[in-house]
Amino acid sequence: MRYEPIVRNTEFARAYRRGKSYVSPFLVTYVLRRKSGGVRLGITTSKKIGGAVQRVRARRVIREAYYAMNLDPAKHVDLVFVARTATTRVKMQKVEKAMRAHLVAAGLIEG
Repeated sequence: MRYEPIVRNTEFARAYRRGKSYVSPFLVTYVLRRKSGGVRLGITTSKKIGGAVQRVRARRVIREAYYAMNLDPAKHVDLVFVARTATTRVKMQKVEKAMRAHLVAAGLIEG
């Protein structure tokens, strides 16, 4: 596994409250820097996205786009990706492009 999952609601809430957000039509990214740990990843999909099939597809697309980033595991950061309704209708490459732009803007990867 390339990341530690964020599973507790309080950890998601902390990322929403204190993290820096980056928005695109397919994805919202919250980045919260930490003092230690590694990369922790959380993915959220609301019922506004659609039924269970669409929500699972959105999570799968976001996860695969994250794997393509090759983010350094030595970074100490929480990443929370929030799927938007357009996420279910686009290919992984578009989500990957938006994610790359967000992570470059956050200074986590090179442009």
